[in-house]
Amino acid sequence: MISASIRAVALAAGLATALTAAPALAQGPVCKADDGYASAFEGRRTFRWKLQWLQAAKANLSDPSLAPAYKALIARADKALAGPYYAVTEKTRTPPSGDKHDYISMGPYWWPDPSKPNGEPYIRKDGEVNPERNTEAFDAVRMDNMASAVEALSLAYYFTGEAKYATKASELLYVWFLDPDTRMRPHMTYAQGVPGRTLGRAEGVLDTFRLLRVVESIGLLAPSGAIKPAEQKALEHWFEVYTMWMQTAPTGKEERAAKNNHGIWYDYQLATFALFARKPDLAKQVLASVGKGRIDPQIDADGKLPEELARTRGLHYSYFALEPLVGMAELGPCVGVDLWGYKGPKGQGIRGAFDYLAQFVGDEKAFPYKDLKPEDATKEALPLYDVAAWAYGDAGFAAKADQIAQQTPGAASRLTIAPYKP
Repeated sequence: MISASIRAVALAAGLATALTAAPALAQGPVCKADDGYASAFEGRRTFRWKLQWLQAAKANLSDPSLAPAYKALIARADKALAGPYYAVTEKTRTPPSGDKHDYISMGPYWWPDPSKPNGEPYIRKDGEVNPERNTEAFDAVRMDNMASAVEALSLAYYFTGEAKYATKASELLYVWFLDPDTRMRPHMTYAQGVPGRTLGRAEGVLDTFRLLRVVESIGLLAPSGAIKPAEQKALEHWFEVYTMWMQTAPTGKEERAAKNNHGIWYDYQLATFALFARKPDLAKQVLASVGKGRIDPQIDADGKLPEELARTRGLHYSYFALEPLVGMAELGPCVGVDLWGYKGPKGQGIRGAFDYLAQFVGDEKAFPYKDLKPEDATKEALPLYDVAAWAYGDAGFAAKADQIAQQTPGAASRLTIAPYKP
């Protein structure tokens, strides 16, 4: 599915759905390197959560079209407020290192081999998720729950000004990242392992996409004072160490070399975490390489993403590869890189990918490649079309977004990005 990271961006921006003077919201303060929007946003160092959209939403919470989204947000935050804390040390399985501070997860598409007494080595069934990976033995669900709770609490704090939300968010962050007894060590050595085959895989680096929304949430909490200066520095240091691991570990290097969506997600994470860790030069280096390094080889002149079309869920993975490209295009202005307008030597670019995929919105059966659930893939793409409509001022993309929204009443993504109104 389209990751929580883009839904988080949407949740921040999309409460402004009812503001029909939408184009004006596209203007305003810009992201400034590793300072993000902080200088214009009362110290809130966000990078994709645009202050002009958040401020507009906050000023219009009584609007009938915003009330359901706001109610849902507060319900989610109140649930997190009363909910548990999360730590990697809670898992029932001990990592190969013998240290429960190390994150572990299992590859999603790997299943026990019925021809083997103990099922090992596991065999791959592309597109079919083994529910074993979501048990208490592993950390992926736990990390996702933590990130989701922090996101909801930070947004609730912003909109209500109630310190209780910021306090609980800061406590969740402390337990997961900083507490010596429960903290996660900043590496993914044992992520997406496969029983009987490998202790960890390069693909496991993708697991930390869940932390993209945590970075934005931390920024939103700044005025509360709930995160002490020393803790803020420690959080930034955690991500700095993680970016170093990403660049130097064998599995990190292998993931960076991936020619499909994994390589693009690697870049998106590295750029985001580098900005948060106050390493803007690294972020710029990554983003400046995306055109030639990712767009040129991974998007064809006709807009197809060939590496994703070979999968059993070709439409889903096309959007899943497009999502981090959209994320990096949104980060680009922070460091003076234009990815929205980039065109490769054959004319390939982000817009071309949208143009190709847009023809199948509402006509998924015409998609000429395999996908187990093509309609679901389109529904998940709603926030991408909303963002693209803003980026290109494109009424056609906005119409596609509206079409998807009509097929999915109450879609969560419409609570996150204000629909573009030409």
